[in-house]
Amino acid sequence: MVQKEATKMAHTLAQVWTRAELGLASPAVMVEVHLSNGLPSLTLVGLPESAVRESKDRVRSALLSSDADYPTRRITINLAPADLPKQGGRYDLPIAIGLLAASGQVPSERLAQTEWVGELGLDGELRPVAGILPVAMAASESGRTLIVPTEQLAVCAVVPNLRVLGASHLREVMAFLAGTGSLHTADGRSLAQESLPQPDLIEVRGQAMGKRALEIAAAGGHSLLLVGPPGSGKSMLATRMAGILPPLSEAQRLQSAAIHSLASLPVEPILAGQLPYQSPHHSASAVALVGGGSKPRPGAISIASHGILFLDELPEFDRRTLEMLREPLESGEVRIARAAYQATYPANFMLIAAMNPSPSGYFADDPKCRSTPEQTARYLGKISGPLLDRIDCQVELPAVEVSALQQLPDGEPSAVVAERVAQARSLAQARGKLNAELTPHDLDQFAVLDAAGKKLLAQAMERFGLSARSYHRILRVARSIADLAQSESVQTAHLAEALSLRALERRLHKLGNQ
Repeated sequence: MVQKEATKMAHTLAQVWTRAELGLASPAVMVEVHLSNGLPSLTLVGLPESAVRESKDRVRSALLSSDADYPTRRITINLAPADLPKQGGRYDLPIAIGLLAASGQVPSERLAQTEWVGELGLDGELRPVAGILPVAMAASESGRTLIVPTEQLAVCAVVPNLRVLGASHLREVMAFLAGTGSLHTADGRSLAQESLPQPDLIEVRGQAMGKRALEIAAAGGHSLLLVGPPGSGKSMLATRMAGILPPLSEAQRLQSAAIHSLASLPVEPILAGQLPYQSPHHSASAVALVGGGSKPRPGAISIASHGILFLDELPEFDRRTLEMLREPLESGEVRIARAAYQATYPANFMLIAAMNPSPSGYFADDPKCRSTPEQTARYLGKISGPLLDRIDCQVELPAVEVSALQQLPDGEPSAVVAERVAQARSLAQARGKLNAELTPHDLDQFAVLDAAGKKLLAQAMERFGLSARSYHRILRVARSIADLAQSESVQTAHLAEALSLRALERRLHKLGNQ
């Protein structure tokens, strides 16, 4: 009799590991399920939001549909730590496992070495959850086995040092815990080994200056602004940047895929080697661009991290929305603070922006231009000086002549340009960081100018009214140009070319003096 009572008490409490969502972090959560005598009821504590509170109904139906008993006792479920917000349907599976273990329907010996994530259907089917990759990355550091819905097994399997199993139904989980069945394992396919074609730079006719600016920006990781009339090839150039950038490292691919997972976007193309590319419409809100919301989610700048953010028709974006780019462009991350918690997302994106030179779309010396100098000044003034300061390269693209379109390709294929970019980046990496990330102290060491260079830069600063931030960005671009030329020092010719890539600032300065 005493032994039976001891056995009964041993099954009144079960502890199951799972993970919460907190930005890119995925802290461990222990689901504690306690059964006690009293009127049948269920109390869920631990700061659950509405979707988590509704799990009790999904779990009850899933258990009954899986030929399991739902305990008719007083049930208390605690999601610890209690001060961490819990959201989503990811807690369905661990709660169901806790109920089964606490009521003695499955053994609890394996629970200490496993973590469980999955949403349950009313029929007991396991469904995918958002943000599974951050869970897998965190679980790999814990040493425990992760059990996920079968649909997400292949994605989780790319995480190094992770033992992951998949289940498609609650019955499979019950058989696994009882020792009478096994779960699915990854089939060994590597999503990262596939190659995807990219648009080729040789398809762009003419625009030698634009191609050169694209190469310089790629070599140093610089932001780029393309200014030109409609049809001058701004979008074509932007879409071909990915083809000349080096492939992502394994760590970069995983982080980028994790962000896509949080945003409920496909992760397979990123894991296969495709660079992130985001091109939001100019009507995009600040939350869509930067991230946020009542439940903070990554915005376009974070989804484009380690890739490209292309903002077409830049002056058409809301000015307050554009101003929110200033800090991420400097720090490489975005912090979203809410009353309950704070989420930090990476924002290491390469900004490529495009715009027309005037409201009518044409340069002032073009007969098609119908904009007055005042209208053009107001139009260009929509881009604030502080934001413009943070764009390293600015280039004006003329209209493409018909003769250029009718000629054979006059440029180099992306593969040739990509090889030069890779060589330049290897020089930058030997210094410890990309040129776009060089600090003023680094520039004093790696971008030393001779007397002629110092004089040229001082004259340009005074003539065009450039800021101290522009001063350092010009030096960073000059360093990238020197790297492309395989030069150890920054020559006057490199500096002159870097100064030529401040086109919009010169145009604004000219309009301001009229």
